[in-house]
Amino acid sequence: MQRYFVSDDQVKNDRLIIQGDDYHHIVRVMRMEKGSELICVLSRNKTALCQIEQITNEHVIVRVVKWIDEQTELPIQIYIAHGLPKGDKLEFVIQKGTELGASSFIPFVAARSIVKWDAKKANKKLERWKKIAKEAAEQSHRGKIPDVHAPMTIHELIEFAKTVDYRIFAYEEEAKQGNHQTLAAVFQQMKRGQSLFAVFGPEGGFSDEEVELFKHHGFFSCSLGPRILRTETAPLYLLAAASYQFELQ
Repeated sequence: MQRYFVSDDQVKNDRLIIQGDDYHHIVRVMRMEKGSELICVLSRNKTALCQIEQITNEHVIVRVVKWIDEQTELPIQIYIAHGLPKGDKLEFVIQKGTELGASSFIPFVAARSIVKWDAKKANKKLERWKKIAKEAAEQSHRGKIPDVHAPMTIHELIEFAKTVDYRIFAYEEEAKQGNHQTLAAVFQQMKRGQSLFAVFGPEGGFSDEEVELFKHHGFFSCSLGPRILRTETAPLYLLAAASYQFELQ
């Protein structure tokens, strides 16, 4: 059954008004009709089974049939901060990371980022990233759409992370030295409802200055196992490990 995210201002009593891209998808792509059923997700993780009552030239009006109690969100919040990588790698991380339960994505301009952030294309790029997150959240039956932020500087990133309970950065030197205990130790300390800020470097990794800056501000360096992972693989490894720790045990 198709799933759509609906903002609070689209709700009137037990009726929901769907418009924009979702309207197009319902009417033009899925070719739904009056009486068709779909799932609507509101803010605060409220989910409802709905039935189409009316289709106009611009809106689909649906009625709430029943509220659904479902738990599809990770018990902890994970912020994925990623040094801007080449090509469409960040789009891949956002799509798959959303499927795996990330709560937020924060790109940042790292010292070794090959790609330079083009401010002229910023709004269009950010809009595309948010659309990818929304579609992935719908496909994976998430209860919320992850936040996708515009790229930050490393100093803005560190300031943002101060509000998060635990802070780590994936560092390949830890893997080379066989120090694989940090991530497991952090997971064991964390309680449900707490948050984790995880930083991943671009293709070239972190500079020495960035490593020292993270450590100075209370970030733990951690290995993601004995193998060296690609920049787009590492965040997905961490999210899968978190799911196993907090959802499958």
